[in-house]
Amino acid sequence: MAQSLENLRSVFLQTLDQRNEVRREAEKQLQVLRVQPSHPLQCLQLVSQCTAPQDSPIRQAVAVHFKNLVKNFWDEEKDDSVKISPSDRALIKTHLVDLMCTVPPAIQVQCSESIALIAAVDFPEQWDNLLPELISKFTVDGDLENLNGVLLTASSIFKRFRYVQRNDALYRDILYVLQKLAEPMLKLFQMLTKSVEQHQGNVQLLNNKLKALRTLCRIFFSLNWQDLPEFFEDCEWMECFSFFLKYENVSLVDPDEEDEPTTLDRLQAAVVDNLNLYVSKDEEPFLPHLPNFTTLVWGLLLKTTILPKHDVLAVTCIRFLSSLVGKLMHKSLFDNESTLREIIGKIVVPNLQIRETDEERFEDDPADFIMTDMEGSDSNSRRKCAQDLLKSMSRQFESQATSICLEHITTMLNDYNTDKTNKWGSKDVAIHLFLSSAVQAESATSGVSAVNDKLDVMDFFVQNILPELQQTNGHAMLNATAIKFATTFRNQFTTEHLTALMPLLIKHLSSSSVVVHTYAAAGIEKVLVTKKQIDIPTKETKFGQKELKQFLEPLFTGLFSIVDNEELSENEYVMKAVMRSLSVARDDLVAVTEIVLNKLTASLGRVAKNPKNPYFNHYLFESIAVLVKSVCSKNPEYTSAFEALLFPPFQHVLQMEVLEFTPYVFQVLAQLLEYRPDGLSDAYSSLFGPLMTPSLWESKGNVPGLTRLVTAYLLKGAPQLIAQNHLMPILGVFQKLISSKANETNGFLLLEAIIMYAPMDSIRGVSKDIFQVLLVRLQSAAQNKQKNARYFRLVSNYFSLFAGKYGAQAFVEQLDAIQQGIAFTLLKQFWLPPLVQSAPSTKMDAKINIVGLTKILCESPSLLARPDGQEIWGDILFAIVQAASSVGTGLGSNNEDDFVVEVSYDSAYSKLHFASKPVTDPFPEVPDVMMYMVKSLQALCSSQPGKFPPLIKNRLEMSSGKEAAILQSMMQKAGVNLV
Repeated sequence: MAQSLENLRSVFLQTLDQRNEVRREAEKQLQVLRVQPSHPLQCLQLVSQCTAPQDSPIRQAVAVHFKNLVKNFWDEEKDDSVKISPSDRALIKTHLVDLMCTVPPAIQVQCSESIALIAAVDFPEQWDNLLPELISKFTVDGDLENLNGVLLTASSIFKRFRYVQRNDALYRDILYVLQKLAEPMLKLFQMLTKSVEQHQGNVQLLNNKLKALRTLCRIFFSLNWQDLPEFFEDCEWMECFSFFLKYENVSLVDPDEEDEPTTLDRLQAAVVDNLNLYVSKDEEPFLPHLPNFTTLVWGLLLKTTILPKHDVLAVTCIRFLSSLVGKLMHKSLFDNESTLREIIGKIVVPNLQIRETDEERFEDDPADFIMTDMEGSDSNSRRKCAQDLLKSMSRQFESQATSICLEHITTMLNDYNTDKTNKWGSKDVAIHLFLSSAVQAESATSGVSAVNDKLDVMDFFVQNILPELQQTNGHAMLNATAIKFATTFRNQFTTEHLTALMPLLIKHLSSSSVVVHTYAAAGIEKVLVTKKQIDIPTKETKFGQKELKQFLEPLFTGLFSIVDNEELSENEYVMKAVMRSLSVARDDLVAVTEIVLNKLTASLGRVAKNPKNPYFNHYLFESIAVLVKSVCSKNPEYTSAFEALLFPPFQHVLQMEVLEFTPYVFQVLAQLLEYRPDGLSDAYSSLFGPLMTPSLWESKGNVPGLTRLVTAYLLKGAPQLIAQNHLMPILGVFQKLISSKANETNGFLLLEAIIMYAPMDSIRGVSKDIFQVLLVRLQSAAQNKQKNARYFRLVSNYFSLFAGKYGAQAFVEQLDAIQQGIAFTLLKQFWLPPLVQSAPSTKMDAKINIVGLTKILCESPSLLARPDGQEIWGDILFAIVQAASSVGTGLGSNNEDDFVVEVSYDSAYSKLHFASKPVTDPFPEVPDVMMYMVKSLQALCSSQPGKFPPLIKNRLEMSSGKEAAILQSMMQKAGVNLV
């Protein structure tokens, strides 16, 4: 054991090596080691033993690796490719909490996260001693660092109670926690509160205690998120909260610190968050405390300075007031003009004003400024929260709030006009006041859907916004605000307005300010997806291909001038605008395809050296994919030109093992191959062998893209691949994939592609082996049908596809070769029950099942010879009718032509929307699956008159009789009678 731990330590040391080749080799060794028995436990032992100061980097690396193992593999339902034995799991849970309490803070964080990840799977049913163990460490007399570590761990565990839909299991877990934790938690909070009063001058001790109190408040928040538990109605909590909202201690304040909040600021913000939670739930027991807390929060807010260190507290207090103002039941608290004037004059306007720190962020950290200021951002800044407060006031007190705001807007604009160079900030505040007052209803993706009818948006735009858009030498922050205003009210503009707005936005792409040209790009992208009617579902946009055509040259010149500038960071908003512009332009791009593609591949070459921004990278590949789709879907002969331009950079990505990009490369290669008018080119043929390299399939991120690419190969050249002896390697990949729950879906996609595209003669010799592999996994899955429901669906779909393609007799013969009669046993036990219990997940799945089952129903003479044959035959018919009634006969739209769909990056698997493969119909010869089923049933009945109608009647009337009526309706529609 000691030797193996030393070897493991050596591998982790090499992962920290500055030499790329050494580091990559060590990372590959870890990939191999992680599947070894007891590897996670050995990692935990290494964390415990690496106590020497020089081992700190190794210890940190091992702790992070252990956390990632837990994150990815502890839940066998998600991924069982790394096995952690029950005994190892028990040992890990036995020692992990104590280990967390003995390691330095940096390692403690990793241990705490690991505990929370395990608890998300096992707690409380399979880890019932966790909570008592944590509570046993609730003491104010011991090591406060340990106490804080324990509380942070508990807080991480209970966060799962937030932001999820309520259900019985969730409430059961919350009740379990409350029964054990509520009383010790209150006692700890009270002891810490008393201790704070006793140690006013000990800053370090106070900070640790206030930190613990803040974490207890976050636990309180988690436990109250779903409902107000009776235990927390105790006024002792409210007394403690009230105490800390009034508490002051100058020794905690560093007069030279402007950015970081004090521990007291963080605690007070957490208390106000808890109060806001109670306000949002309209809880009656809280109402008596509301006047006092409203006064305290108001007073706390007025004491905050404009310094960034008070941003968190100010934002939380403004949110609290916004929640109160927005509730009709609390209207009386604010229903007088003097209160409204105070809120707007003392809270809203001051927090909308540009601070020196805002200007610094605008210039020096534009990404952070954009994140907090951009429309649709979920970040909370003072300005956004002040706007939200004003929006709530304008909805609740529309006339009064609008009138007061107009006074401030007029004053601010007059102030601006006295000195436009230096008083631009006044106009900025005026615009934000108008914007917040005007918006009555909006969504992050669709924009404003209702406006304040007491304000004239278009008049304000013409008088105050248009002049800023028309000039590029004004103040950059004012330009950005003007662009934001125009973008926010895009739904209120006509097509003619947007056509006049587009060249103004394009002009601002040349701005040297990152925020300005980013807002311009984001505005262009939003304009291109603005729907003609926002109140009804429609794909029709106000500004589409026809309107965009005249602007393509200056638009792409402006966008690529930013993309090509190597001094600028990768800008996802600009690349998203490129993607959207390409998708809207469609076949208008044919003439400039090569130029645009060269620009995109040049950008790919630059970012491949050091991928930093996953959103930029995603939109870059989406842009390539939409270009391929726009051109090659209409002109398949262009695929050769695309291959010539894309293969060199793609080969570079694969050779350099740029892991962030390989999933994208596989998808675009598949897309190109699917559009090819003929079979496999030499370039594609030479690439296939390396695609079967096992290490490529080890990366979870690669698997969906690789699967898509291999299925494209089978579509275009299955006979060629089989002739080159590639079938067995493909089947080897299939077998590996279905052995893992995480990858089983991809395994079946490969298998289905083989059935659909490979000649039957070429797979006849291996089909029995395929069925054996499926049955082995089916046997193990049967031990827990609920957890393996997806596998039953997948294997049923495959059985249906096989029977539909090759006939019922071939299906039965293949399975009978393994075990006589097993085909119908499988049908009865595993295939039909899930189909009857719930509808197929897609209409195509329904069609495949109906076609396959109809073949078995009508082409299996051996079925009725069995003792239970009539019963199974009736069950098959019942399942077919039920599948048809729950899903319908049409296949529906797959929305592949929706070029304005919202596209976003997903860290789990970066699927390219514009490279998506349309749904493939394995049975195009069956246009109406219900007609096919009824006609097949009619032919069967005609072959033996009088035999089947009684069977049909008896089975379909066994339940409610609904299925009998459905079948009768289908027969009438088809114009057939069963005899």
